Amino acid sequence: MDILNAFVTLLNFVIIPATAYGAQLALGALGVTLIYGILRFSNFAHGDTMAFGTMVVILCTWGLQGAGITLGPLPTALLALPVGIAITGLLVIGTDRAVYRFYRAKKAKPVIFVIASLGVMFIMNGIVRFIIGVDDQRFADGERFIISARTFREMTGLEEGLAFRTSQGLTIVVAIIAVVLLFWFLNRTRTGKSMRAFSDNEDLALLSGINPERVVMITWLIVAALATTAGTLYGLDKSFKAFTYFQLLLPIFAAAIVGGLGNPVGAILGGFLIAFSEVGVTYAFRKVVEYLAPGDWQPEGLLQLLSTDYKFAVSFAILLIVLLFRPTGIMKGKSV
Repeated sequence: MDILNAFVTLLNFVIIPATAYGAQLALGALGVTLIYGILRFSNFAHGDTMAFGTMVVILCTWGLQGAGITLGPLPTALLALPVGIAITGLLVIGTDRAVYRFYRAKKAKPVIFVIASLGVMFIMNGIVRFIIGVDDQRFADGERFIISARTFREMTGLEEGLAFRTSQGLTIVVAIIAVVLLFWFLNRTRTGKSMRAFSDNEDLALLSGINPERVVMITWLIVAALATTAGTLYGLDKSFKAFTYFQLLLPIFAAAIVGGLGNPVGAILGGFLIAFSEVGVTYAFRKVVEYLAPGDWQPEGLLQLLSTDYKFAVSFAILLIVLLFRPTGIMKGKSV
């Protein structure tokens, strides 16, 4: 029984939270890797694109709730998500027309695009803070738990209770659907194949009659969908705060680079690697060891390598190691 209690504790505080967090990072990293692979620059405004999309979803959710429209046990934000994706798509396409297209016409170096994206990042961050404020915003409604700790204990008779939140289950399911749709689109549709051809060899793609502006537009729309979905899922699972999404830029970029920048499969693997590393290193394993230890022996201290305040330091350390020793990442993407 003690082994089962230890396993349930790990499920409750490490495996399930890290899986949900990894799905959120994977969706964010897919957006980063698509921009790098197709448009060939690192988009530092991606975190604030997530924040903007989530803000639109929150405002729309509040409007639906005010009108008495809900999804019952599921969050109303799911109804608002298509609106958030559409408005965010218009924003990023407008930004591309106003900012990035000029530099593409000039065939500017990638570093110019990076600097431009920094400017876009600050503007978008300011817009989000001005509209929705700087405080935490909670917009999750419906059923809070798929299974509560009390119900689990009554069902199993174990001392430890497993709490599986609706937001965590929803994150995993929506992320799987989004990834399947993305890979189907990239591998099975004519537009997706055009995007892959454009990424592999731009000159050859142009000679084949592929319209570069259409590829750019479709890329931004996909990125808007991924960013809004990832941001909304993160906000439902935790809470929304504009500055938090700015901080998420580090683990998202770490996931994309560790997996292999420009490689979608690598972005997914990198997202889960970063998530499990952050959660595992900052979790206090005292309770797990107490269940597994012989007799009445109890460990001293929390058995925690780092405080949760330093979880982003884990992403930074992994990113630094990868950049020093394997800049192409796990799946051998484009080196940085």
